[in-house]
Parts: sequence; structure tokens; C-alpha cells
Amino acid sequence: MNIKELDKQFVLPTYARADVEFVSGANATLTDSNGKKYIDFTSGIGVANAGHANKRVNDAICKQISNLTHMSNLYYIAPQARAAQKIVQASGYDMMCFFGNSGAEANEGAIKIARKFGERDGEVKRYKIITLQHSFHGRTITTVKATGQESMHNYFGPFPDGFVYANTMADVEAALDDHTCAVMIELVQGEGGVQPQDKEEVQALAALLKSKNILLIVDEVQTGVYRTGKFLASNVYEIEPDVITLAKGLGGGVPIGVVMTRLKDVFSAGDHGSTFGGNYLSTTAACEVVDVLREYYESGDLEKTTLLFDQSLESFYNAHKNIFTAKVGIGMMCGLRVKDAETLGNVISNARKEGVMVLKAGRNTLRFLPPLTITKEEIDEGFKSLTRAVAGL
Repeated sequence: MNIKELDKQFVLPTYARADVEFVSGANATLTDSNGKKYIDFTSGIGVANAGHANKRVNDAICKQISNLTHMSNLYYIAPQARAAQKIVQASGYDMMCFFGNSGAEANEGAIKIARKFGERDGEVKRYKIITLQHSFHGRTITTVKATGQESMHNYFGPFPDGFVYANTMADVEAALDDHTCAVMIELVQGEGGVQPQDKEEVQALAALLKSKNILLIVDEVQTGVYRTGKFLASNVYEIEPDVITLAKGLGGGVPIGVVMTRLKDVFSAGDHGSTFGGNYLSTTAACEVVDVLREYYESGDLEKTTLLFDQSLESFYNAHKNIFTAKVGIGMMCGLRVKDAETLGNVISNARKEGVMVLKAGRNTLRFLPPLTITKEEIDEGFKSLTRAVAGL
């Protein structure tokens, strides 16, 4: 029985899989089971920030698993403490970390922090959390409800109470009341269509919330770990959130999630926990990923690569304005608006046939999340393939 048949027989059909099985990768180049090579402009949906099969990351993982892969959080875990230090220092904020296994778990932790803060600090119990329309915060029952996309709420209720949706950043203030404990936003909405927030509006909101003793939670699951040009999109926007969540690009493909906060005494022993969160494997990977990308950033190579990719994307966009209506994004989190959903589907399908991987975001956006370490040769080859993909539309 081949992999496709095994999958259909034994794996729940929650994914609309493309008919491809990848067996190896090197930086931004993937190889499938038939030996065909592809340029990866997706990095596994923003995960392989340091590239596929990064040697330094792989060597660190192999060395760790030859000694110890997991031990419970009832004991000190050296790479967990080191990973927390590296993350906090890279952020530039005075915070502490809790480790889980995914972005959804990190956002669950952020919600629990906000709810405990809201009950503890104030004259009335504050439990409401405001999020934005078109946001995406995860697939657990609570984070699905925090997600401001009505289509994702089908079938799974009843949901936890206390989530309020604002249409835009400008509408958040009107939604605040005496029971609001936090506002949770993505500085660039990923699943919502690669939609950056306005910097001045974000800064004004941060100042307003601070004046009202309401927490600002920034979901950096997709924007974090140098994806938008600095370690955090919060750094790009020049704000200091109260709570930040990270996941995707942090572990080099090993599952990990982090909630970090300036509220260092908000949790007591037993308030929160995770069996696998922060174990030897995931935090060893995170330590090396942060080191690799910090050095890449500090050398100026990230800025050079981002510029190269942006220039190639701009040229591609300008050459195909019959298909694309706008270019959006920040850093290496980019998108092209497509004239209609049918055309978007055809672009993605044709791209895969031509040997380049791209993504859909929202209803009408072609999304690009390449490995941050992608080479000029890989960028050039990817856009040549993408040009072939759109030629027949």
C-alpha cells in the first residue's frame, strides 16, 4: 500500500493535500519522492526560517537526542533556561517565558495570563478579550473563538465566553468596557490575507491600553523570529506589548510554542503546565535556531536577502498586473492580491507543477514565506518557475 492509500485509510481528512510527498530538503530547495526538485517559498508555512535541514540545527538536535530527549518540568532543564534567555535577549524586552508545543498553546497561555490579570488586578472581574475580524489565533476551542473569522466557528460551539471582535484597529476603543482585560492582535494578519496593521494606529492603541491598565497581547506566531526583519514585529512597530506569543519559526521544525510576558508574577506553581513543553529536544532546537538567525541578522545578510526577494517579487508583480492587483507585506512575509479566487487556485496549482511552492492566505492572496536564508540562486529559480506558472493563465 502506498503512502497516499495509507493516508486515506488511516488519517482523518482534515487537510486538502496536494499529490506530493517530499523526502528531503536543503535550505529553500525540496525534493519529492520522484526526485523532482522544488523551490520552497513557504518554509512549511513559516516554520523553516533557518532553512530546511540546517546543519547547525540538525547537529544540535542529534547531539541532544543522543543524551536525553525529554524529562518532565518537575526538574531543571538547562536548554529550556538557555532558550528563554536567548529569546528574551533577542526581543529586547524585560520578560519571562513559558514553553508549550504550538502557537495555539502559546495563545491559550496568553489568554490565561490575561484572565488571571483581569481577575486579580481591578475592582471588578475583567475577562473580556478583544480581537480583530479576519484574525487567526489557533484551532483549540478557545483560540478558535478568539479567531475573528465566523466560518471557523461552525460546528464547534458552545464556546468560552468573553471574546469580542472589532472590525478594525480604529474600532477597538469603542469595544472597551469595564470588563475588558486584554486586546489580542496580529501586527501582520497571516491567515487573514497578509494584512499589516498601520504603525501609528498600533502605537496609539498600545498607549491607550497602557493608560487604562488593559493588556496588549501580540500574537507573533507567524511574524516572530526575524520573519518581518527584526526578531519581533513588535520591534518593527516600536511598541512594548505586555504579552507576546511565538511558535512556528522558533524550533526549526520541532514543535514548540512560547508565551512571554512582562507580568513575571502572574502565574504561581500549578496555574499552568505542559508535559512536553520546553523539553530538551525542542528547546535545544530553539537555542540553535535563535543563534543562527541572530548571527544572520547582525551580519546584515538578512536585510540583503530580504531586499533581493522584495525586488524579485516587485518585478514579478509589475510584469503580471493583469493577474495581481496589489503587493503587500513586511520583510519576508509577503503577498500578492489576486483578481479572483479561481485564478489564485490556478496559480498555486500551476506553480507546484512548475516546481515552486506558494501559499494561499485569506480569500484572494498569494502568500510568500520563504526561508529567511534563501539564496539568490533559489530566489531566481523560484521566480522563473512562477513566471512559467502564470504564463498560461
